[in-house]
Amino acid sequence: MKENHPIENIYVALLGENVDVWRPVKAQSMGRRRYRILEQPYDADIEKWEFEPGETVICENIDSDEGPILAAKRRAIDET
Repeated sequence: MKENHPIENIYVALLGENVDVWRPVKAQSMGRRRYRILEQPYDADIEKWEFEPGETVICENIDSDEGPILAAKRRAIDET
């Protein structure tokens, strides 16, 4: 049985900024607050993301200046 894993926007923190900055990125929901960040334009010489394309992360809802966002907070450990 093939599961449907929807694509959603999540937010990844930018490192090295003087204030909290969150970059919206496309990610595939894996269930239980886990998301795999999809391949997309990313240039680490311009901005450094806390989590990069291909990584699986755990997300939490947080409050931002723009309202609540779904933010990547830590790397997920694959459960096999």
